[in-house]
Amino acid sequence: MATSYNYSLKVLEVCRVTPFTNSATPLVELCLPLTHFDMFWVKLFPIERIFFYQLSQHESTQTFFNSVLFPRLKHSLSLTLTHFLPIAGHIIWPVGTEKPSFLYTPSDGVSLIVSESNSDFNRLSQNEMQEAIALHPYVPELPVSDSKAAIIAFQITFFPNQGFSIGMCFQHAMIDGKSIAMFMKSWAHICKVNSDMTTLLPLELTPIFDRTGVDEPQGLGMFYLKNRFSGSNSNPKSLKHPGVIKDMENIVRANFELLRPDITNLRRNIVSQQNGKEEEDSKCMHLSTFVLSYAYIIVTIVKAKNLERKGKVGFLFPADCRSRLNPPLPTNYFGNCVVRSSALVDTETILDKNGTAFVANELSKMIKGLGTRVKTMSVEREIEQTFKLKNIMQVADVVIGVGGSPRFEIYETDFGWGKPKKTHVVSIDKGVWISMAESSHGNGGIELGLALKKSEMEMFTFLFANGLK
Repeated sequence: MATSYNYSLKVLEVCRVTPFTNSATPLVELCLPLTHFDMFWVKLFPIERIFFYQLSQHESTQTFFNSVLFPRLKHSLSLTLTHFLPIAGHIIWPVGTEKPSFLYTPSDGVSLIVSESNSDFNRLSQNEMQEAIALHPYVPELPVSDSKAAIIAFQITFFPNQGFSIGMCFQHAMIDGKSIAMFMKSWAHICKVNSDMTTLLPLELTPIFDRTGVDEPQGLGMFYLKNRFSGSNSNPKSLKHPGVIKDMENIVRANFELLRPDITNLRRNIVSQQNGKEEEDSKCMHLSTFVLSYAYIIVTIVKAKNLERKGKVGFLFPADCRSRLNPPLPTNYFGNCVVRSSALVDTETILDKNGTAFVANELSKMIKGLGTRVKTMSVEREIEQTFKLKNIMQVADVVIGVGGSPRFEIYETDFGWGKPKKTHVVSIDKGVWISMAESSHGNGGIELGLALKKSEMEMFTFLFANGLK
C-alpha cells in the first residue's frame, strides 16, 4: 500500500439548495416532534457516506459535468427535497424548552459543496486497503450549534476523465439507515426521470412523516436526552455532539466480500460445531446472512487485534423495528425506528475453535428476543438496556458495532449514469465499526467495510481469507 495521496481539492461552488416550489403550491412551515427513537441519537456523531460513480469517456469531460451532470443533480435534489421537507430543515432546541424538535421553514435548504479533484478515482473507489483519511476531503461538515443543527449536507466532487462522487453527512437523530437509503433512491429516481417539475415517487419511496403511530413510553425520550454522551460540553441541552478524538495516523480502511458460497459454508460449519446438538436443534438458530457475516467478522477482528484471552469483547447492532411494533409502522416511515442490542462476552470464548458458532448463537438469541422486547417496550427495560450498553463501553477491551444492511440495496442508487462503482461509510473510522451492504457485484454476497490500524488490517486480511478456505 502506498503511503501518500494527492489531497488537492478545488472547491468550485458552495451553495444552498432549497425545496422546489412555485406560486401554485407554496411551501409552509413544518414542525415535527422527536420520538424516543430519535432522541437516543441526538448527541451522537453524524454519519458520513460517499458514493463513487464511474463515467464514460464522453460523460467524464468538464463540459458534460458543467452543462449536464451537475445541473441535473442539483435540480433533482431541489425536487426531491419537496417530498422530504424535514431534511431541508433543522433540529432546534430553543432556550427554555424541555426537548428539541424538527423544524422546516420556507427559507431553509441544504448545504451543497461542488468540488474538483485530480486524485486517483479508481484508488479511492476500491476495496483494497487505503489510508482512512483519504476519503475525508470528499464528505462535507455538518453545521451544528448549541441550539440548531442541520439535518444533512452534500458534496459533489468531479474527477475529470474518471467520474464523480456524492458525499454526505447527516444527523442520525433524524435519519436511520432505511430512511437515508429511501432518500437517496428517491433523489436518484427523480434525477433519472429528468423532469423539470415535481415528480411523483413510487409508493415505496414516498416518505411518511406521521409520528402518531409511534407509541411513546412515558419518560423514555427524556431519559435518553439526559443520559446520552455529552462529552466535555457543559451545556446539557446543547445539540453539539462530543466529537471523536482519534489519531488517524496509521489507520487504514478496506472492504471485504463474503460471496454466497462463503455464507453457505459458514452456515454449514456452524451447524456442525454445535457441540453434539442435534441438527434439528441447530436449525432453531437464526443463521441469517447478517448473523453469519457479523459473527465471522467479530471473531476475525478479535484475532487480528491479538487481545488478551482474559479480557472482554462487546458487540452491538441496531435493528429496524418498523414491522415489529404493534401495530407495525409502514415500511416507508421516515425517521428513526431502531432498537439497539448489545452483548458482553469473554475474549477466550471467542478465540476458541468454535468461536464463530458461539458468537452466531449469541446474535441469534439477541435477534429472537427483539420481537417481544419491541412489542412490550417499557421505560424500565430500555433504561436497563442503556445502562448495559454503557457498562459494555466501559469494561470491554474492544466494542465492535455494525451499521447498514444488504436489505437497503444501496447499490441500486442509479442517478442515470449507472449504479455506484463503490460506496463507503466514511465514519466507521471513528471506532471499531463495520459497515454492511449487499455486494456491489450483485452476486448475492455481502460487502463489509472496516477501519483498523495498518498492522491489524494486514492480519485481518490474512485471517479473513484463510478462514474461508
